[in-house]
Amino acid sequence: MRRPVGALPIAADFEIRERALPDPEPGAELLVRVLYLSFDPYIGSRLRGRHMGLPAPLPGESLPGECVAEVVRSVHPDFKPGDLVAGEVGWADHGLLPATKARRLVKVTRPSAHLGVLGMPGLTAWAGVTQLARVRAGDVFSVNAAAGPVGGTAGQIARLLGARTVGVAGGPEKCALVRDVYGFDACIDYHAPDWVTAYADALGAGSTVHFENVGATQLATALSHIQVGARLVLCGLVEHYHGGPPPQVPLIPIIAKRAHVLGLVVYDFYARWGEWLDMAVPWVEDGRLRVIEDVADGLARAPAQFEALMRGLNRGKSLVRVAPDAP
Repeated sequence: MRRPVGALPIAADFEIRERALPDPEPGAELLVRVLYLSFDPYIGSRLRGRHMGLPAPLPGESLPGECVAEVVRSVHPDFKPGDLVAGEVGWADHGLLPATKARRLVKVTRPSAHLGVLGMPGLTAWAGVTQLARVRAGDVFSVNAAAGPVGGTAGQIARLLGARTVGVAGGPEKCALVRDVYGFDACIDYHAPDWVTAYADALGAGSTVHFENVGATQLATALSHIQVGARLVLCGLVEHYHGGPPPQVPLIPIIAKRAHVLGLVVYDFYARWGEWLDMAVPWVEDGRLRVIEDVADGLARAPAQFEALMRGLNRGKSLVRVAPDAP
C-alpha cells in the first residue's frame, strides 16, 4: 500500500504481497482462512489515521478489514478447526485472529451476512434506531446513504417497527433498491435537480427521526425538514472522510425545533451484539430483513472493489469472496 495521493484511495494505491503463513500464539490466537472480506466507508479515513485515534497502516503493512473466516488451527478451548468466526483479519487469504476478538457465528443461510446486516453495519443501524432514537410506530424516519448497509438496514428496522420511511440515495438504481427491495415508503435521488422539493413532499410535516450517514451538506437539508422534538442520530460523515474543512452544522434549526442530537459510535454497543442477532436473525431468515451484497471474487479484486466503494458505486454491502469455495 502507498499513501493515497488523491482525494480518494484508488486501486493503484494497493498491491498484493506474499508472506509466510504465521503460527498462532498458543491459547491466544487462531489461524484462520478468510472466506469473505468486508469493505466499509470508515476504512478510507483509517488509512489516513483519522478514525477514532487509530494509527494509519504504514506502506507495506497489512490493511484493516473485517472478515468471515474458517478456523484452520487452534489450541484455544473455545474454538476448533472448522468453526466459522468473524473479526478483523485484514486483506489476506489467511491470518491470525485473537481469540478474545473472534465472534463465533450464528448459523444462517448466508454466512457473509455477518459482515453486513448481521455484522457491524447492522449493529450500527440497530443501535441508532432502537437504542438512541427509540423509533416507534407513527414516527417519520429519514436516512441518507439509504442504499448502503447501514442506511438500508436502519430504514428496514424502522419500517418493521411501524415508522414511515424516507430514504435519500444517489441515482435511480439505488433509489429503486431502497424503495422496491428494502421496502421504504419513498426514496429521493439527491442527483435530481429538484430533490430538496421531492424530499420535503415525501416527508410531509417533516421527519421525527433523522439518521445521518453523509455529512454537513445533506444534514443541512435534513435539518430544514424536521418536526419539533425530532431525534437526530449522527452516525457517519463519509463526505468528510477524505480531507477538506471540518463539517459546519447549522445550529438554528436544532434550537428552533428543540431537536435531540444523538452521537453514535458503534463500538459502544459491541457487548450487546447478541441482542441485535436475536432480533435480526429471524427477520433475515424469513425475508423480512433483506440482505443485498455487492460481491467481487478473489483477493486480487480487492483494490478495485474498495475503489468502487470509495466512489459510491457499490450496490449493497461491499465484499470480496476470498475463498472460491466460500458458502
